[in-house]
Amino acid sequence: MMKGNPMRVLVLAAAVCAAAFPAIGQTPVTNDLTPTLEPQRYRICNDRPERPAWVENVPPREAYKALTVMALYELRSWETIVANGDCSCETRFPDWSVADAEYTERFADLPQAEHTQTQRVLRRQANDLRHAVQTVCEAQGNW
Repeated sequence: MMKGNPMRVLVLAAAVCAAAFPAIGQTPVTNDLTPTLEPQRYRICNDRPERPAWVENVPPREAYKALTVMALYELRSWETIVANGDCSCETRFPDWSVADAEYTERFADLPQAEHTQTQRVLRRQANDLRHAVQTVCEAQGNW
C-alpha cells in the first residue's frame, strides 16, 4: 500500500494520465482504434500548403530556426487577415514561400539567442492581433 499524502498521489496520477493523452490524440485512428497512415486532418482548412522541406527536416539542435519561421508565417498571415478582413483558408494558410524568403533574408544567419528574442517579438505582435483575427475568422467560420 502506498503511504503519503493522498492529494499528492492523486495529483501524480493525474499528471501521468495527462502526459499520456496528447500522444494518443496525435495519431489518426479508425473506429476500431487501428492507427492509420493518412495525413493529419484539421478542424478547418485541411488543404494547407506544406511547410518547406527544411522546416520538416531541421536537425533537432536547430529546431529554433523552424520555430522562428513558423512564428513569422503565422504573424504575416494574421496581418493579412486583419488588413483585408478576409479569413479564407488561402489567407489564413498561405503559401510558405513569402515567409520562407523573409526568414532567409532576415533571420537565417542569426545565432540561437537572437532567434529566441525574435520569436518573442513575433509572438507578441501576433498576440496583439489575436482578438481582431479571431473576430474576423469566427465570423467566417475559420477559427
